[in-house]
Amino acid sequence: MQAITLQGFGGVEVLSLSDYPMPTPAAEQVLVKVHAIGVNRADVLQRRGLYPPPAGDSELMGLEIAGEVIAIGSAVVGIETGQRVFGLVGGGGYAEYVLMDYQMAMPIPDDWSYAYAAAIPEVFMTANETIFELGRLQAGESILIHAGGSGVGTAATQMAHHAGATVYVTAGSAEKIERAISLGASAGINYHTQDFAEEVMRLTEGAGVDVVEDFIGASYLASNIKVLKTGGRLLIVALMGGHLAELKLSTVLSKRLQIIGSVMRARSLADKRAITQRFVNRWLPLLRQGEIKPIIDRQFALSEAAAAHEYMEANQNFGKILLVVGAD
Repeated sequence: MQAITLQGFGGVEVLSLSDYPMPTPAAEQVLVKVHAIGVNRADVLQRRGLYPPPAGDSELMGLEIAGEVIAIGSAVVGIETGQRVFGLVGGGGYAEYVLMDYQMAMPIPDDWSYAYAAAIPEVFMTANETIFELGRLQAGESILIHAGGSGVGTAATQMAHHAGATVYVTAGSAEKIERAISLGASAGINYHTQDFAEEVMRLTEGAGVDVVEDFIGASYLASNIKVLKTGGRLLIVALMGGHLAELKLSTVLSKRLQIIGSVMRARSLADKRAITQRFVNRWLPLLRQGEIKPIIDRQFALSEAAAAHEYMEANQNFGKILLVVGAD
């Protein structure tokens, strides 16, 4: 089969479309012919050598896919060959074929394309696990979502709004802010031209927010702490702005704040199965009904993975970037 491999670590020049061995499913796995792949920041980090795959997972990039089951392991139940499925994988998605745990393989509704399905798992599951499972966001509360134009940001905005929360987002352009508002945000803050902490406090009349969903890390820490209400929850999902920061612990104590970190890739298979089931129970019905939806920005062919990475690193996208294999 063909797959995107790494010829070392670094810029997009290390990405190569190469021949690669076809995987064979273990007892509880299915082999999927890949039609569409979600591109994530984790892939960029792996390309740079900063996010190695956990032991036992594929060395190839790619954490979410949609495709057709072509073979099943001996212990698989409830899935047949020829079935269209989507979901998370431990790695290996940047390829024509990939292995998937059968309990994480979700059937694709008949009216969804492969691309539509591939744009869903990573972002909606990440948002659910952080904002709702860990952050316990409730109706009537408020949340600040950084990177409001990202895949997770566009999913999180819709989910928080649907749950009855007031949503504020940061984004890098007026156009992205306008689009975020169309998804349910009450207001947006342009991080290039505005101080987001000052703006949040102005928008909330000095009250602040209950939850912050953060992908930046160190450079945003002090401001994130500033905008949280007493009892607020800071959810750190990525570290695009660095991993070392000073923290005024007296504020954490006096405001009774919680700082919670989360990554999905390194979690156990049992955890990932549970994450998938929580998503299926709460959000998949709403996606099927069209009440919330994945936002797809642009699609690239698998052979254009380098261009897709460049596009993501330029922060040009609003919503998901996808790779497609053949016709969808």
